[in-house]
Amino acid sequence: MSELYGDEELARLVRFAAQLCNAPKGAVSLVEAERQIFLASEGVAVTETPRDTSFCAHTMLSGEALIVPDASKDPRFAEFSLVTGEEHLRFYAGAPLISSEGAALGALCIFDDVAHPDGLTDLQIEGLLVLADAVKRRLLAHRQASEVTAAVRASAERLQFMIDSVPDIAWSAGPYAEFDYVNARWRSITGLPAPRHVEDWRAVIHPDEYDNTREKFITAVQRAIPFEDEWRMLQADGSSRWILRRAVPSTDDPDTARWFGTLTDIDDARRALEERELLAGELAHRIKNIFSVIIGLVSLHARGDATHRAFADILSDNIRALSRAQEFATQIDSIKAEDLKGLLEVLMAPYGVPGRQAVTIEGEHVQFGMRAATPLALVFHELATNSAKYGALSTAEGCVRITLERGKDDASIVWIETGGPDVEPPKNEGFGLRLMTMAITHQLGGEMDQNWQPSGLRTRITLPRARLEA
Repeated sequence: MSELYGDEELARLVRFAAQLCNAPKGAVSLVEAERQIFLASEGVAVTETPRDTSFCAHTMLSGEALIVPDASKDPRFAEFSLVTGEEHLRFYAGAPLISSEGAALGALCIFDDVAHPDGLTDLQIEGLLVLADAVKRRLLAHRQASEVTAAVRASAERLQFMIDSVPDIAWSAGPYAEFDYVNARWRSITGLPAPRHVEDWRAVIHPDEYDNTREKFITAVQRAIPFEDEWRMLQADGSSRWILRRAVPSTDDPDTARWFGTLTDIDDARRALEERELLAGELAHRIKNIFSVIIGLVSLHARGDATHRAFADILSDNIRALSRAQEFATQIDSIKAEDLKGLLEVLMAPYGVPGRQAVTIEGEHVQFGMRAATPLALVFHELATNSAKYGALSTAEGCVRITLERGKDDASIVWIETGGPDVEPPKNEGFGLRLMTMAITHQLGGEMDQNWQPSGLRTRITLPRARLEA
């Protein structure tokens, strides 16, 4: 309760009690084991007195108002030092202060160094009790506020401990990035005091990345939009490590938005990824070289034999299609895409006609996994080769339209040829058709329906998405 010393509301209650009871002095006392302390007082110079000379101790224990017209004639108090000493206390009136739990706390009292033989009127006693209730409410409000404050402080301390314990650096800033907090990780990693302004970050951001990331961050702050960037952070020992910096605004108003952010060390993960990409690239190039060697060996052994050469040309074309699919799946060199449309664009690129769009690919986004790349390459290489030999792509006006359709559980690829010569179903199932059927049904678990119309071949390939995306 020491925070209530000098409380103006209590002081006003004491002054009014003294005026109501025609007494020059008054106080709100709390009685402890060895002393009583005055939280607020009127006309009293001391802030505490011993309990053994406390009138208020008697008041609070009695549980009702205590009126002492002349203490020098009251055997309970006549020998108290307050009565016999220079204070010369004679008149006392007090109302007990009892907590809501029933604990005796002290009293609201008024007193005088002159006796009041008539004591107090009924109105004055009632007024003193009412004022005592107001004092109790003030003490209760203070206690509740103290409990809330203590709970908030304990929660803040737990939150602070948690934030300081996480491996990331956490920070906050006011509008326009006036930084007001960083957790303990900042100093342990950088060895520097907390930043206050954007320019303070120059000391921890690698010079090669500072200007670029500063511009990005300022733009995000000016627009109050989330921010994310990667850069090298200078460490206390002079080394640098890659970090991921994220920040989010509390509102979309730059003038009021507070900012909360983290710095996450991604150096180990980034270096591991770079190593994997280096190895994957090297492996992809080696596989590409193997394809080239195989094609060379096939051509070498078929040289000089027309029968073998025809078979070798077919085999070499299939190997080249596999090579293109492998390059796409590993995304090396300039071949980069994210879905089946990208793969088809790579596979169909050799069949374009200069000056016009002979092959169009349209439809929905359909994902596929690396395992599906090889059988898909074989299927569409066979379709494209047949079209170039016998179908729409064998003429200057012919076109192929490929449409991608994505269902809940499956995906369809529709191949439609137009503008070419009249076609009819093959009389015998050739090697190419068997190859396509094996790839679609056995490797991808799908179905293929081919319809040879006079206007051109129509093929629908339906594949389960679970197999396609695996």
